Amino acid sequence: MKKSSIILIVIIAVAIAMILVIYTDSSTYSTFSEAKEKKTELYVVGVLNKEKALFYDPVKDANHFAFYMYDNDSTECQVVFNGSKPQDIERSEQIVLTGKMEGNTFYASKILMKCPSKYNKDEMEVKEAISTSASL
Repeated sequence: MKKSSIILIVIIAVAIAMILVIYTDSSTYSTFSEAKEKKTELYVVGVLNKEKALFYDPVKDANHFAFYMYDNDSTECQVVFNGSKPQDIERSEQIVLTGKMEGNTFYASKILMKCPSKYNKDEMEVKEAISTSASL
């Protein structure tokens, strides 16, 4: 084989290895405890603590939104987002945060929400109708 072919194969192998490392690290979900240890930006999945108040005053600061969330290990943490309050966050079933921990507060740079689907509601109504007609 020519030297250029060997060099090209090595470069491709290194590029593939780098891509795998990047996507492996970024696609895993963590907990607040892991975020506290790592001190790097990562993903945390959880649910909104609906028993505690949401802090958002657009008159005072339209780019400050704070709330409490439970992660998948049921650890509660205060979350601060430098942006406006997402619409219908109270109705969300699951929240995915991108950000990092500073002290005991998680500072989110992005918030993604999974909200109840209208299709799930329609599906439940169909199942109820089927079970009602089957019992008649």
